[in-house]
Amino acid sequence: MTVLIDRRALLAGAAALVAAPAMAQGGAEPLRVVTTTAMLADTVAMLAGGRVRVEALMGEGVDPHLYRPTRADIVKLTQADLVIAHGLSLEAQFRETFTQLARRRPAVLAAEAIARDQLLKDDEQPDKPDPHVWMDPKLWTVVVRAVSEALAAAAVPGRQPARPDLDPVLAKMEALGTYAGQVLASVPKPRRVLVTAHDAFGYLARAYDFEVHGIQGLSTESEAGLKAIEATVDLVVERQLPALFVESSVSDRNVRAVIEGASRRGHRVVIGAELFSDAMGRPGTYEGTYVGMIDHNVTAIARALGGEAPEKGMSGRLALAG
Repeated sequence: MTVLIDRRALLAGAAALVAAPAMAQGGAEPLRVVTTTAMLADTVAMLAGGRVRVEALMGEGVDPHLYRPTRADIVKLTQADLVIAHGLSLEAQFRETFTQLARRRPAVLAAEAIARDQLLKDDEQPDKPDPHVWMDPKLWTVVVRAVSEALAAAAVPGRQPARPDLDPVLAKMEALGTYAGQVLASVPKPRRVLVTAHDAFGYLARAYDFEVHGIQGLSTESEAGLKAIEATVDLVVERQLPALFVESSVSDRNVRAVIEGASRRGHRVVIGAELFSDAMGRPGTYEGTYVGMIDHNVTAIARALGGEAPEKGMSGRLALAG
């Protein structure tokens, strides 16, 4: 109860700060945009560049399923001119914050622009869709369009219009999707099995004809039990898979348990690469962009599973490809 009262007080106080008259100097300032994930922040930056000032609450290596907003986050959300969140229950710990925020300005839930029949379902919780839609560049274009529309509609006194430039970003998504399709198609069909720490790659698997097996479920809020680990060992040994994948934002404990279990049965399997699942790479690097994140993932997967892909990725900029 105490936390709830504090949050309401913080929201009210921050709202008062926003309502105070701004001391404009040198004309209009850039629109202030706060996003939950870095993937959304990068999308905003691709669309509007220096015409906005964008900040993501969750950065490198942060698990969005588990992340709880801090007091500083709540202030940032309330002071923002525009708040863009992912939705689809990805930010599970933000429910109360979003409810409070909606009393003055609802967050734009960009991924909820995707038609429901295009969303994958969680077998364990059929009422909850798989939120990891960024893994398919074609599907992510729906989110890009939703973000562009939100930026174009944001009219705030004293702020520059965002004027999003949509077409070049759509062209980037098309080129990324084409590259992903080419390198993943080079993986021999018997090896098109992607085993990862948690089930974040379903949309990639659907788009590029892969089978995916996450040791944990869709959300890292759940823990993988012994049965799940043993079932994964069975799969790896029976299919003679050469590589498994760890994730930058999820513990590698379960993946290493599978490797040890396969070894006890006489099958050697290695870690093919560290993939970016729920968070991008380090800010300021190519892998710290949406395009770089997906380029890294598909390049590393293809190379580790016997396909053909350039070591430095589609534009020669990768530093971390496996």
